[in-house]
Amino acid sequence: MLSRIAESLYWIGRYLERAEDTARLLESHVQTLLEDPITDEGTATSHLLAVMGIEAEDEMGFDSLVQMLGWDTSCRASMVSAFWGARESARRSREVISADLWEAINTTWNMVRNNRLQRHRAPEACQLIRERCALITGLVDGTMAHDQGWQFLMLGKNLERVDMTSRIIESSMINPDEDAAWMNATRACGGYHSFRLTHRGVEDPQDAAEFLLLDRLFPRSVVFCLDRAERILMRLDSTSGLGQLSETIRVLGAARADLEYRPRQELLGSVSERMALLQTAIASTDLAVADRYFDVANSVTWQAGVR
Repeated sequence: MLSRIAESLYWIGRYLERAEDTARLLESHVQTLLEDPITDEGTATSHLLAVMGIEAEDEMGFDSLVQMLGWDTSCRASMVSAFWGARESARRSREVISADLWEAINTTWNMVRNNRLQRHRAPEACQLIRERCALITGLVDGTMAHDQGWQFLMLGKNLERVDMTSRIIESSMINPDEDAAWMNATRACGGYHSFRLTHRGVEDPQDAAEFLLLDRLFPRSVVFCLDRAERILMRLDSTSGLGQLSETIRVLGAARADLEYRPRQELLGSVSERMALLQTAIASTDLAVADRYFDVANSVTWQAGVR
């Protein structure tokens, strides 16, 4: 497969997941402010921006936060910017994606461009983005051949999901009640119902933490996504024999093993540090994937609708 096409598919997966999880982060932030009146809005907003890697010069209010992460085209972390990146990546790979998939991505872009998303209230805008992402993900799975191109798209999706799930967990830690924080993170990841089914209705915060980090059946858990990305890389890597593992697989394998084999109390006792290490591992993997599979000299960086 041409490296240009592989890179475009990879970034479709990453940008779609980024848009959906940014919506989940915003929804979780709104819920936290509504449920816990003692939470300081300015502190919570600054914490969320820091988790997203954004430096705010002044204390930002709720409306400004929604503007920045929702539809500000100058902010690379916004939902609209993420959809622009997904749409442009899809345009560059039109020859390998299905017509249904292209139409769904392009239609969504037309629904949110030119401040159209801003006409909705924040919860409605987030729900719209989540639902459109779910539709597009279904079309990816149901209309694309599960070949090498599909694997690159799913690789991008799973790497981005690890990164964003770690940020959702980290953002929930602003809650002074750590027990409530883990339950909020479970809800933000859409896993509350699955968690209750798995643990038969018992809402134990430590179980919730293990569920989000280590559960091998929940598709948004960190270990599930790391394992899925590692398996995809094993299939893509022609030199995956013993003693010849690529750097991409080594980095992901080390991150997964660090979570799975670390004592429970130690793992849950340093959540922020552990999430930061995960984000670093994903960034290193992204660079290694680009170096191994893509034409780095001609690599394209999408920035808020401007190439």
